[in-house]
Amino acid sequence: MVQVFIPSQLTSYTEGASRLAAEGASIAQVLDDLDRRFPGLKFRVIDEQDRIRRHMRIFRNGDRAQDIGLAVNEADEVLIFGALSGG
Repeated sequence: MVQVFIPSQLTSYTEGASRLAAEGASIAQVLDDLDRRFPGLKFRVIDEQDRIRRHMRIFRNGDRAQDIGLAVNEADEVLIFGALSGG
């Protein structure tokens, strides 16, 4: 299982959890697994063209992922970050 860190602005989809374990061989599969359990989560991170949304960042083991097809394994950590905004 891949460890996934969820940003606070998305914990309303994960019943308050900020850290989850998910299955998958790529970031896309990990997000699909999470979305099956927490509907709506993936759409907040990925757009209709399967691209990471402009205001979101995904990191695998500290390295920024540019594509959700990036491979992951059980030893990896995936971090999802959302941009902060305000005025």
